[in-house]
Amino acid sequence: MSTTTPTPAASTTSSSSGSAPPPRHRALLRRLLAGEGFVAILIVVFILAMAPFARGLLTERNMVNVLSNFWPLAIIVIGQTFVLVLAGIDLAQTAIINLTNTVGALLVSRALEPALFQNSVLWNTVIGPDGGPLGGGWPGILSALLIVVVIGALLGSLNGLAIARLRMPPFMVTLGTMLLFSAVAVWLTRSENVANLPDDYVAIGQTSLWGALTVPALIAVALGFAAHYLLGRTPFGGWIYAAGTNRDAAIISGVPYKRVVVTAYALSGVFATVGGLLYSARLEAGRPTLADDLLLDVIGAAVIGGVSLFGGKGSVLGAALGALFFVVLSNSLNLLNLPFTVVFIVKGLVIVAAALLDVARTRLLGGAR
Repeated sequence: MSTTTPTPAASTTSSSSGSAPPPRHRALLRRLLAGEGFVAILIVVFILAMAPFARGLLTERNMVNVLSNFWPLAIIVIGQTFVLVLAGIDLAQTAIINLTNTVGALLVSRALEPALFQNSVLWNTVIGPDGGPLGGGWPGILSALLIVVVIGALLGSLNGLAIARLRMPPFMVTLGTMLLFSAVAVWLTRSENVANLPDDYVAIGQTSLWGALTVPALIAVALGFAAHYLLGRTPFGGWIYAAGTNRDAAIISGVPYKRVVVTAYALSGVFATVGGLLYSARLEAGRPTLADDLLLDVIGAAVIGGVSLFGGKGSVLGAALGALFFVVLSNSLNLLNLPFTVVFIVKGLVIVAAALLDVARTRLLGGAR
């Protein structure tokens, strides 16, 4: 017969060639981009490249400064990681920081200037010339901290409820609440910073126990381990990754999607609150605009750290390393004495590069195309 058919051997060869593993260099690239090692290498290369130009970058004093800025940012980025892995986004994190750090400072302040605060809606009810009601010692300070953490959780839960129950887009919900919560912070203080904080409160953000081991470091490490355990060792973590990878399939598989969304946004609010309180304590003041310029650093750090904007991918360690990269970046740009416009241009380019990196990671790892 003149018609020929492929032999079994030919079929096998064709099939195997069609599903052949990627070239070695492509597999190496996949492994590099997928892991936290990429971010660690990026940090080391960046420091070595900038050290000759940014004088003082590698000094002990500057390293202490870098770490003092790193711990609060790492906490906030880890909180954002819960939401990003879920294929959401929390633009309201910075507004939650603005509101909660301001409320905390008002509660513990030892004295408030009437000329600045007498037009506040809280004047002569919660606050007065003698400050807030909870600044008299550790019991009051701990109560104030608990109150603001609960407020952060509630604000985050409101975002989660709107997204899960009302099926509103996360971007629009958190954009709206970002404006709302920030406006409330300014309204409560008439846009004034809250000073005269108790020494015990300030010590939370400044106390060094031994060398680089500080109270913020202990808090950040503890929260980091807790977040790692939640995401990697509990059913809740598995639900987040499943819902972020394919929401419909996760729901069909029995994932309590609405509860997971509300909890993830509540955790984002809690972590943002804690990070904001550490910033506030270190600066010795409550500021209603404290985190206005922080949002892009948070999102950029998370994405550089391997947390995908498409959802379903990311780790606590990667998020923390991404935060460290952004702190080192900001620090080195400041040491170069560049105009603030140039600083923003560089940060913008880095964030765009992070988004491109996220797309590249997703394609190389077999995700969205």
